Amino acid sequence: MIFRKIEKSDFNEWLKFFADPTTSIHWTEEKQSPQDACNGWYQKQFWRHENDMGGMNALIEKSSGKLIGHCGLLVQTVDETTELEIGYSLLPEFWGKGYASEAATKCKDFAFKNNLAKSLISIISLTNIPSQNVALKNGMIIEKETAYKGNSIRVFRIAKIIGW
Repeated sequence: MIFRKIEKSDFNEWLKFFADPTTSIHWTEEKQSPQDACNGWYQKQFWRHENDMGGMNALIEKSSGKLIGHCGLLVQTVDETTELEIGYSLLPEFWGKGYASEAATKCKDFAFKNNLAKSLISIISLTNIPSQNVALKNGMIIEKETAYKGNSIRVFRIAKIIGW
């Protein structure tokens, strides 16, 4: 898998994510057309990159050159605490193939190697068991349950090991 910066030219491939109803079954947000949701998502990612708030990277399958999804380190505020989150979203056709775990692990390793944070979180819906399994596989533990942007979530955490 290749990580690269997101590009406007990724839009049409990522639009499939917002057009597929299975991608939003675990997350409640304001209802929008797939086009508007995808536009807003890209605007937010470009804003994040421009304002040092982290951001998603495009994940590209090496063998096919296809966009798999996105993964990155995001500055997030949960319960009035600002932290660095490992975030990931994949197109459904790539679910269950290990890509999310591989990408999340690469983000964790990058953050700790470059001393970006002493610990990292992942914000995951209570109902999204596959995503929770990715966090657990990445060495994270459940820290707490809380609400985030109108969703019931678990905060998963991993702390940097000394000597990492």
